[in-house]
Amino acid sequence: MIMTRSQLHPLPVYFDRYIEQCDDVDVHTALLIALHELEHAPLDEWQRIGDRVYAPGKWTIKDILQHMIDTERVFSYRATSFARGEAEVKGYDEEHYGFESRANRRTLTDLHEEALAVRRSTIHQFRSFDETMLSRVGQGFKGPYAVRDIGFILAGHQRWHHRIIQERYVKQ
Repeated sequence: MIMTRSQLHPLPVYFDRYIEQCDDVDVHTALLIALHELEHAPLDEWQRIGDRVYAPGKWTIKDILQHMIDTERVFSYRATSFARGEAEVKGYDEEHYGFESRANRRTLTDLHEEALAVRRSTIHQFRSFDETMLSRVGQGFKGPYAVRDIGFILAGHQRWHHRIIQERYVKQ
C-alpha cells in the first residue's frame, strides 16, 4: 500500500516538524522532490554569503550542508537497521558532529556534490525496501518511528534547513 505523508499516524515526536515540511506524496516521491530541490539550490547566492553566520554560535551554510549530509547518513543507517529487524538505535550529538566536521575548510561546491551523492544513495536505498520493510518500526532516541518515516524526515529536514538559510542568511 502506497502511503502519503498525510496518512502517517502518529507522526514521530520531534521529527513531525520535518515530516510536515513534505508535500502530501509517497516517500519515494518526497525524496525525488528533495533531490530536485537540492540540485537547484542557489549556490551562487550561498557562495556570496560565505562563512557569515546570522548570530553568534550559529552554523555557516557550509556547516548546515555538512549537518544535512551527516544526518542523512545517520538516518540512512537507522533505516537499514530497522528494515533489517533491529529494534533500537542510539542517538548522535549533532553539535559535536558539527564541531568536528570542519566543514568550513571545504568548498561549497564539494559539500553540495557530496549532498547530492548521499541523497541519490538514499533514493536507491529506499527503492530497495518493500512494503514490509518500510512499515517496520524501531526505537530512536526520541521515540519510535518507521522506516517510511525516516524517508520523510530526511526530505523534510532538507526543506527545514533550506528555509532557515533563506530566512536567516539570504534575507538578512
